[in-house]
Amino acid sequence: MLSEGLFVKYVHIGTVVAAYWVISILTVFVNKTLLSSHSVDLDAPLFVTWYQCVVSATICFSLRMLTKAFPYIFTFPEGSPFNWEVAKKVLPLSIMFTGTIAFNNLSLKYVDVAFYYIGRSLTTVFNVFLTYLMLGQKTSFPTIICCGVIVGGFWLGVDQENVAGSLSVIGTVFGVLGSLALSVYSIYTKQVLPYVNQQIWLLSYYNNVYSCILFLPLILINKEIHVIISYSKIADITFWGLMTVGGLCGFAIGFVTALQIQVTSPLTHNISGTAKACFQTVLATYWYNESKPLWWWFSNWIVLGGSAPMLE
Repeated sequence: MLSEGLFVKYVHIGTVVAAYWVISILTVFVNKTLLSSHSVDLDAPLFVTWYQCVVSATICFSLRMLTKAFPYIFTFPEGSPFNWEVAKKVLPLSIMFTGTIAFNNLSLKYVDVAFYYIGRSLTTVFNVFLTYLMLGQKTSFPTIICCGVIVGGFWLGVDQENVAGSLSVIGTVFGVLGSLALSVYSIYTKQVLPYVNQQIWLLSYYNNVYSCILFLPLILINKEIHVIISYSKIADITFWGLMTVGGLCGFAIGFVTALQIQVTSPLTHNISGTAKACFQTVLATYWYNESKPLWWWFSNWIVLGGSAPMLE
C-alpha cells in the first residue's frame, strides 16, 4: 500500500495533469468559438488575439502591484517591460511570440479543431531542423527518420482533408507558419531568459505587453477596425465575457504548463501534451459531430508514432 505522503503526492500530480488537460482543451474550443462560430460571427482574428494578450498583461501587472502591496501573500518577479535596455533584448523574441499566437489563432479560425493537431504537427520537425541550422547541434539518424514519419503523416492528413472536401489551404499554411514561429521562439527563449533572471513569468509579462503594441499595426493592416466598429455585438456583455474567458484561458495555460513541468518533468509534460492532443481530436469529432475516414485517423497515428520516440 502507498504511504499517505506518496498518496498525497500522486493525487497532487494527477490534479495538475488533469488541470492542464482541461484548460488546454478548453482554450482551443473557446478560441474556435471566438474565431469562427456563427454565434460570435466576428471576422477579426487579430483583434481577438490582441485582447487575449491585454487580459494576460493586465493579470501580470495586477500580480506585480499586489506583490508590492502584499509581499507576504503574492509573489511576482520584479521588473518592468518599459526598461529600454531589457526591451531591446526581449523584443525580437516577443515578435516571434506575437507571430506564434497570431498564426495559431488564424489557423484555428480556418481549420476544424479535429484537424488542428495535424495542421500544427510540424513543430517538432522545425525544431530539429532549426536547432541544427541556428545552433549547429547535429541530429541523430533515428531522429531524422522520425521527422520523415511526421512529415508523411502530415501530408496524409492534408490529403484526407482534401479528399473529404474540408481542406482549408490558408488554415493549413497558417498552421505551418505557427509551427515555424513556435520553433524559433523556443530556441530563442533559452538565449533571452538570462536577461530576465531566468524568470519565465517575467518573460511572459514582457511578451504580452509588447504583443499588445505589436498587434495594433497588424490589426490596421488586416483592415479589422471597420469590422470591429460595425460589429453588432460590440456592446454585448456576453461577447466580452467570452472574450475575457479566452484571455483567462490564455493566461491559465501558461501557468498550468509551467506547473505540470515543475511537478513532473519536461518528458512527462511532452507525453501528457501528446496524449491530450489525441484525446482532443477524438473529442472534437464527437463534439462537432464529424465523421472521419480510416486513413484520416491513420494520419493522426502516424504523427503520434513519429513523435513518440523523440519524447526522450
